[in-house]
Amino acid sequence: MHTTGHPLLRLLLDAADGRFPPADGGVTVLGPLSGGLECSVAFTGHAVVATALPADDVRALRPDGFGGSLAPDLLRALAGPHGTIGGVDATLTARGTGGRPRLPVRSGVEDRPRVRHARELRTRIRTFGDERGLVVLAEGLAGRRELSCELDDPATGAGRGLGRSLLRDALTLVPGGEPVFAAVSPGNARSLRAFLAAGFTPVGSECIVRPSRGPRTADR
Repeated sequence: MHTTGHPLLRLLLDAADGRFPPADGGVTVLGPLSGGLECSVAFTGHAVVATALPADDVRALRPDGFGGSLAPDLLRALAGPHGTIGGVDATLTARGTGGRPRLPVRSGVEDRPRVRHARELRTRIRTFGDERGLVVLAEGLAGRRELSCELDDPATGAGRGLGRSLLRDALTLVPGGEPVFAAVSPGNARSLRAFLAAGFTPVGSECIVRPSRGPRTADR
């Protein structure tokens, strides 16, 4: 994981250490992310918007640090008329436990939904897992280390606690003490409970946008 680069990364790493922006209701406007992506990240009482739009244009939309930075009108303005807006996810973080990895590399999973989604947003993707399910480690938002998982049998695996056990083993893939992040939809209650039970802590919420603000050209 890079510790330099986009300034949002430093803010995320500080949040993982319990150091948050001031809860002043304000919004910090930063430049866009790599890969043509933009985002809005909400901490307690403060928000960060990473976009190619001029800061004055963003502030003219009257965002705030109390939830307004994730309002539909602001996200649509970031995306433009033809861009796409991701879901609003809870931003979670935990520390790697290191030691001997408890999960082997898992191949032949290129068509799994979790891997396809990672390819749209992340780089340096690695896949691990066993009979319980799949774990994806990658470099994601602003260059942070991200973890996601997918049970092979979601219908029964969640009830047996396989999700949380898989996540605990996944933390052995991260060097001891180093932060790892996850973006989890609050509506996916089973997944959210599994991450929390595995030791992840919420630090904010986020939405990733792939903007397209220019006129759409006709297909040829």
